[in-house]
Amino acid sequence: MSFLSINTGEKKRINSLLKLNRRQKTLIIIIISSMFLALIIALSFLLKDERIATNLDSKNLSPSLFHPFGTDWLGRDMFTRTIKGLSLSIYIGIIASFVSVVVALVLGVASATMGKAVDTIITWFIDLFMAIPHLVAILLIAFTLGGGAKGVIVGVACTHWTSLARVIRAEVLQLKESDFIKVSKHMGKSPLWIALHHMLPHLIPQIFVGFLLLFPHAILHEASITFLGFGLSPHKPAIGVILSESMKYLTTGMWWLAFFPGLSLLVIVRAFDIIGENLRLLIDPHNAQQ
Repeated sequence: MSFLSINTGEKKRINSLLKLNRRQKTLIIIIISSMFLALIIALSFLLKDERIATNLDSKNLSPSLFHPFGTDWLGRDMFTRTIKGLSLSIYIGIIASFVSVVVALVLGVASATMGKAVDTIITWFIDLFMAIPHLVAILLIAFTLGGGAKGVIVGVACTHWTSLARVIRAEVLQLKESDFIKVSKHMGKSPLWIALHHMLPHLIPQIFVGFLLLFPHAILHEASITFLGFGLSPHKPAIGVILSESMKYLTTGMWWLAFFPGLSLLVIVRAFDIIGENLRLLIDPHNAQQ
C-alpha cells in the first residue's frame, strides 16, 4: 500500500510539472521561434559564398545530402542561396518595420494630442493609405525611387504604418483621460514631458508587438515586388529573385528551385507571426495570468 501511494504521489507531481499554463506555453513558443530565426541569421554568416558561385559541374542536381535544396542551372547551392536570401529579407524587414513604427508613433501621438485640425488631417492620411492596396502603393514608390533596397524599404515603410498609428492614437486618447495625466497637467508639466514620462512607457508594449507583427507583411511584400522585378537587384540572393528565376525551369522538372525557397519564406513569415501573436497574448492583461 505504501509503495502504491508513493507511486501515486510521484505521478501527481510529474503531471503537475507537465501541465503548463498559457503563460508558460506562450514563453516556450516565443523562445523556440526566436531560436529558429537566430539560427537562420547565424547560418547566413557561417555558409561560405563559394557555395553560391557558378559551378557548372554540379548544375541541375536534385536534393541530396550534400545539397539539401539541390542546385540550379549554374550549379549554385540552393540551400545557401535560400538561407542568404532569408537573411536579406529579415534585414530589410527590420529596417522597414522600424521606420513604419516610428512614423506610426509620431503621427498617432500627434493626432491624439495636437488638436482637432491635426487629428482630421492625419486621420485623412490614414484612410487614404488604407484605401490603396499595399502592393500597388509599394510598386509605385519603389519604381519612383528606382528600385533596389532603398526603394523596397521606403515603399514598405510608407504603407505599413496606418494600422499601428490608429492603435497608438486610440491608446493616447484613453491615456489623456487618466487621473495621473490630469494631475501632471495641474502640476504644470509640459505636454512633451507628459508624453515622454507618462505616455511613452504605456505605449512600449503596443509598439513592440506592432513592430513584430509588421515583419511578416514587410517580408512578403519585399519578396512580392522583387519577384515582379521592381525590388532588389537580380544579382542579390533574394527570395523574390530566386522564385522569379525558377519559374522558367519548373516545366523541365526542377521543382526544388521554387519549392524549398517558397516554403522557407512561408516558415519564416509564420515564425514572426507566431512570435508577435504570442507576445501580444503575453502582454494582454486578460490572458497573461492564465
